[in-house]
Amino acid sequence: MNKAFPVIVSILIIASFESCSKKHTPSRTETNTEEVKIKPTPVESTVAIEKKNDSMVAVKPVVKKTPTTAPKVIAVNDKFAKKSVDGRYYYDLEGHRYWRSNKDGKYYIYNKSMQNDPDFQKPR
Repeated sequence: MNKAFPVIVSILIIASFESCSKKHTPSRTETNTEEVKIKPTPVESTVAIEKKNDSMVAVKPVVKKTPTTAPKVIAVNDKFAKKSVDGRYYYDLEGHRYWRSNKDGKYYIYNKSMQNDPDFQKPR
């Protein structure tokens, strides 16, 4: 019994390694790549030739991107706006920063003239 057990285990291990190495891969099937030729009618002969040339070229649909322009003035509730360190409110929309005017409460897109404008200075 002592000699038979290691022999049986080693035979099972060798058989499992041998069976794993024999994986089945399906053979490739031949496909028919010939084009079907249709005889065009005399009226459609010129159109068919143009379509044949067009069908050979892969045409991607054209997607036109319309540029989006950021509005210069927006109205935002102050609950959704963020407060800067100096106490002014701002709101970020589509990569543009809007600052709140103390005069009318609307948010204006940032420009350099706001630095000297008293309506956009920090509240006192």
